[in-house]
Amino acid sequence: MSLHLDARQRAMLQEMGVTVWGPSPATTSAAPAAAPVEARHPAAPQAAPLPAPPPVVAAPRSTPPQPATTPRTPPASQLAAPAAGPGAPALLLHAPRALYPTADPAQTPADLGSGWLIVAESPSPADPLGGDAGRLLDNMLRAMQLHKHPRVYFAALERPGPGTEASAHIPATLADAVTTLQPAMVLVLGHVAARAALGRTEPLGRLRAGPHELAGCPAVVTYDPAFLLRSQDTKAAAWADLCHALALVRGARAA
Repeated sequence: MSLHLDARQRAMLQEMGVTVWGPSPATTSAAPAAAPVEARHPAAPQAAPLPAPPPVVAAPRSTPPQPATTPRTPPASQLAAPAAGPGAPALLLHAPRALYPTADPAQTPADLGSGWLIVAESPSPADPLGGDAGRLLDNMLRAMQLHKHPRVYFAALERPGPGTEASAHIPATLADAVTTLQPAMVLVLGHVAARAALGRTEPLGRLRAGPHELAGCPAVVTYDPAFLLRSQDTKAAAWADLCHALALVRGARAA
């Protein structure tokens, strides 16, 4: 049987000369360490580790947007100028031709003067009295008794087609025609014809109201037949312009 003696008891026996058989105090004292006592309350569950943040990747450098540029408008000196007067489209001027060459001069009313020159844009210069616009022009001239005058001339203006060059210096060319034909009146029909013949850029209403001259010959501006077909309510104003032209010729003859 073994005695379980503590260190104090062993020291007392040794002092009395009693030999104690058994494990040495060092061995006895070197007892295994007791396992740690668990906590009364279970440990709180540990929070799950947070995921690592994604690596920061530097964004590629982009070129800053450039401000939008407005196309530069070329200066006015670089813009193509029309061939027939300022603001007028490029036109082809045909030589004046007589509208009623078979009219009897003996039957011509004296108050119609020496002759008339009519300037207008025409879709059919070879037949200026053809088509709807041409027939309306014929009716206008007959109402003025001009169909009885053999010296009524028509200078047709036409928009040139491909491969056809426009006429240059139309006002000067018409002035030469006036000098040659010596009409008593130049009748200009339409805004396009007014710009080409007179080199004026005002609206047609203002051109109708003002007096004009071409190479010293009085000129009257009114609507062209094609416009009258589209705007029937302007026929009365056109007839007033024609009566004004007749009055000018009669007044000049009386003077």
